[in-house]
Amino acid sequence: QTRPEEEIDYHYYEKLPAGLRINITGGESTIRKDIDDIFRVLYPKASLLELSTNGYNTETIVALAKKYPNILIRISLEGLPMLNDSKRGTTNGFDHALRTMLELKKTKCKNIGFSVVISPDNYKDLIYLYDLCVALGVELGNSVVHNSWYFHKDDNQLTSNEALQEHEKFVKALLTSKRRGLKNKLKDYGRAYFNRSIHRRLRGDEPGYRPPCGALSDFFFIDPWGNVSPCNGSSEEWIIGNIKEDSFENIMNSEKAKEVAKKVKACDRNCAFIVTERHDMVRRPWKPILWILKNKIRIIRGKDICW
Repeated sequence: QTRPEEEIDYHYYEKLPAGLRINITGGESTIRKDIDDIFRVLYPKASLLELSTNGYNTETIVALAKKYPNILIRISLEGLPMLNDSKRGTTNGFDHALRTMLELKKTKCKNIGFSVVISPDNYKDLIYLYDLCVALGVELGNSVVHNSWYFHKDDNQLTSNEALQEHEKFVKALLTSKRRGLKNKLKDYGRAYFNRSIHRRLRGDEPGYRPPCGALSDFFFIDPWGNVSPCNGSSEEWIIGNIKEDSFENIMNSEKAKEVAKKVKACDRNCAFIVTERHDMVRRPWKPILWILKNKIRIIRGKDICW
């Protein structure tokens, strides 16, 4: 957790170019006193502005949703109530998250949902969280545990056969989506395709099963101090500049950026992040379409998913 006096002032975000998809995450971003100022600066210039939150500060989150209705909101959960609160060290954290979601459903902000990071502790809850989201009519985003400088972890592992079986149940549920409306079903199908990389990561497959990493070319990361780096998944932070000290254009075209781009190209961490998959799905849409169709047919025939 950063101290407020360390965090860059919101006006520095004015340096960012228009048209970016921006995810405001943390820690917990809604405890920042200037969170509304940050949204006021970024909302007009972002193609999509996303808030990742634990859902605890209901009043603040709902106020942002009312003021900026076209944002995307994902409330992070670790599992069902007991597991969620024990892992997060909160009292009634699941209760707060659910209350926030129910309040958000009353607003004009419609791109709302929960998100979960699959871990050795919570994979059994995955299908139940999905069922909850279907019942509520909200999204469920998911990722998987990673080791990196940002997460202060280097011992995250999830390779049990039971975890793989539970994850396959989840992906089958996505591919046989019971959601209302074609658009919502298609979102589930696309999410199933993204989980292909997650499953192969969990299975311990050799690198090469996911698209080349787009860090620094397709996306980048800014920490609370203003440091710009390719991503938050590397073993150490590869800083290429600071937006307090230089323009965004100069940072991205600097010699340091070129040097770090070579590190990205040589990186063998094989992260399974949605941002990498999303860009590849847009560039090569036939890949997810064919994979989805093939596996929907396999499920109808009673066969396992072909990863």
